[in-house]
Amino acid sequence: MKTLQIGNVRLDNPVILAPMAGVTDLPFRLLCKEHGAGLLCMEMVSAKAIYFNNKNTEKLMEIHPEETPVSLQLFGSDPDIISEMAARIEEKPFSILDINMGCPVPKVVNNGEGSALMKNPALVREILTKTVKAINKPVTVKIRKGFDDSCINAVEIAKIAEDCGVAAVAVHGRTREQYYSGKADWDIIAQVKEAVQIPVIGNGDITDCTSAAKMLRDTGCDGIMIGRGAQGNPFLFEQIVSYLETGEIPEGPSREHMRDTVLRHMDLQLKYKGEYTAVREMRKHIAWYSSGLPHSARLRQKINEIEQMDEMREYVISVLFSHTI
Repeated sequence: MKTLQIGNVRLDNPVILAPMAGVTDLPFRLLCKEHGAGLLCMEMVSAKAIYFNNKNTEKLMEIHPEETPVSLQLFGSDPDIISEMAARIEEKPFSILDINMGCPVPKVVNNGEGSALMKNPALVREILTKTVKAINKPVTVKIRKGFDDSCINAVEIAKIAEDCGVAAVAVHGRTREQYYSGKADWDIIAQVKEAVQIPVIGNGDITDCTSAAKMLRDTGCDGIMIGRGAQGNPFLFEQIVSYLETGEIPEGPSREHMRDTVLRHMDLQLKYKGEYTAVREMRKHIAWYSSGLPHSARLRQKINEIEQMDEMREYVISVLFSHTI
């Protein structure tokens, strides 16, 4: 299995956790690292929020020494603010700075940020040029296929990124108009790979070992980025890494391994978020972990009523994992 070099950062493997708002927080990133992810991408952070010293944003940028290498992702549309904030935070222990040009959320797009930037190649060039010059760490960019069917320009944006000195580009094979619906277009990823010399990371519809290998084979991309496929399934990273190394599909996690991972996730949430927030954030994670398992519907209904982590822990064990203990 090949490794992946992004600027001066060498990844042990090319299987990457995608940035996901409200998901790729510190506890989840640590779990994915423990399960073999080669690079962890943080939740996107507003450059303007850093500029205004937002306290919640400072917490979002917390990094644990054991999770490196980590990519910190900024979003915004003002080239001066993005580049100046990149320089301000460069001393933080992230390895790579990523610029978000793929977020489809209306409140982001309506501000001209995220995937809206793909409609303005000149602004993309200014943002990337200034940011690359502002810091010594590698700068990457995450883009989509295009903004909509009338604006399919991933290749153009990737070429601009390369011209600006960007170290790698990640391409989600859907337009902003698609959000996360329909099928990701892997051919656009192959076109980007053909057009640039910098590493290209493919993103979209990687849910298991075979789809991961197919993405690498069909597009020629240098790395793969997993988003929704990792929700409730941090095991996917070690499975894909094993498959790429051996060619054999590994068995899924045992019930005991899954139990221990869920409980570990709870402990990490409690440690870094405090009980009130931890309990509420674990509700969505437990729903993802338990999807398809017996009694999962009853479990999801009950955990939305639970207010204390000890009670949540006991209930999850009793409903899902009691026969393994």
